[in-house]
Amino acid sequence: MTTQTFLPARPSLESLRKQAKKLARDVADGNAEALARVRVQLPGREPPLSQRDAQLVIAREYGFPGWKGLTEEVYKRLGQGLEWAAIQAKHAIRNDDVDRLKQWLKDFPGLLSWRDDRGWTLLEATAAFRDSFDPEVEKVETRPRCAEAMIDAGCVVDASMCRHVVETRARGMLRLFRSKGALPRAPLVLTALGDLEGVRECFDSSGRLRADLVEERGEAAIVNEAFFWACRYEVDSITAFLLDRCIALDAELPLRIEAAGGRSGLIAALKRSTWFPYDGRNAPPNVWQAAAMEEVMKLAHDDAAAPLVRQLQREAWLLGEQFVPFQIGLFEHFGFHGEVEHIRRLLELDPAAIHARPPPAKWAVGALEYGRASVVQLLRHVWPLPDDLPHAAGTGDFANVKKWFDAAGRPVLGDPRDHFPGNDPAKRGNLHWGPPNAQQVLDTALAWAVMNREPDIATFLLERGADINTNWCTHEPASILHELVFHGDQRQIQFVIDHGIDLTIRDYRWNATAQGWALHAKKDEKLARFLADAELDRNNRS
Repeated sequence: MTTQTFLPARPSLESLRKQAKKLARDVADGNAEALARVRVQLPGREPPLSQRDAQLVIAREYGFPGWKGLTEEVYKRLGQGLEWAAIQAKHAIRNDDVDRLKQWLKDFPGLLSWRDDRGWTLLEATAAFRDSFDPEVEKVETRPRCAEAMIDAGCVVDASMCRHVVETRARGMLRLFRSKGALPRAPLVLTALGDLEGVRECFDSSGRLRADLVEERGEAAIVNEAFFWACRYEVDSITAFLLDRCIALDAELPLRIEAAGGRSGLIAALKRSTWFPYDGRNAPPNVWQAAAMEEVMKLAHDDAAAPLVRQLQREAWLLGEQFVPFQIGLFEHFGFHGEVEHIRRLLELDPAAIHARPPPAKWAVGALEYGRASVVQLLRHVWPLPDDLPHAAGTGDFANVKKWFDAAGRPVLGDPRDHFPGNDPAKRGNLHWGPPNAQQVLDTALAWAVMNREPDIATFLLERGADINTNWCTHEPASILHELVFHGDQRQIQFVIDHGIDLTIRDYRWNATAQGWALHAKKDEKLARFLADAELDRNNRS
């Protein structure tokens, strides 16, 4: 038997993963040499060999106690030690382990200024992933002790982080940042903090925004934005003050307020809003436009197709070029819910978005991640699909899937940045995946094939290097099984179990197995028992 003792100078993590997969396959086939290697590194362990155990064998053959140590060494040799350390620090943050985080900051001081491909600092990991206006939700979502430790060590609260905390309505985090002197005295921030006097001080004696606070986008945009968030934060005194400022800047607003049922009707519409009507490219809509957009979104959420169409016909300006991002938001909403008929009716209104060239970036991603391939098939006649492996897998285009592999079954993807998620830093950042590589593309293609009920394509990908135990999930690291449990897709749950998925994988945010998701998130005791029985049966067979 031969074993590799030394890593090459430029090791490949992808190659090491493939070695582990090959070892697991060889053990399953009864290969004597493979079985002997396992017995040397894992005495008493009998077939079948899980992917995790196969990785442990490979790591020990290279002289490391575990896969984590081997991975760390690979990143260091490739000059990516800081990327690896950032992932470990994020796990310390999620576990609220301040001492461990401080140790990472001490060992890797570059983490204080490190940024991911999106430009985010490590502080993002301490912030909420969803709306946290409810104090109990904020307790679960945020990690203020870790944020404080990082700020004290020198990490900067930049404009992106400040806005993110405002938009997630994490009031405790905002107060923490203020206590550290890390927030600007800008109308948006002061509004979120509920500081009426501070907001008043942003305006001069004539009621105009102070000149030093007027940015390139203009006074009206800044005041409208602050008013919108005053509504969302339910700060009535600031809401009333800012509405007066909005009226002074928009002669048409009083008539629109009357049409909306008065000041209280307008404010109520914006209070219930769950989105922010500004995409960073177009000028923010004014107050009455925001209220009209909110009414459309409410009808969309209420699944009221006919009233929605009538509202869009009344407010035809919403179908114009300035509001393409809003229109795409509607398509994405209906795509997420698989509302094909709603999409057809929206297309009949001929919104400007369907003429957008180039097509909207990543328009199909949300639908394919949530198993809505039928929506993609409808809209691909409007916007062409990207020509890459994941989109082919998710839409059941087997012929296109096969073209990305050579005769020996090896992937021939070219530059991984030409495939999703190699071209999406936000997605890779959410999953802690680091720089683009072929494994990310393969695992995403596998996930999309599973989510869209394409078992033949999923099996094909598994045979060619996709990892059934990938930590892919729609938002943060978990597993394909976690996502399937959330959607309640019993057939596909059985598929991944039959293909050996590790039933003990825990997700990043809640540190829970898929069984835990079934029990606590889905409240599905029957599914939780099914997963428990599947794990017990697997343990008995091994």
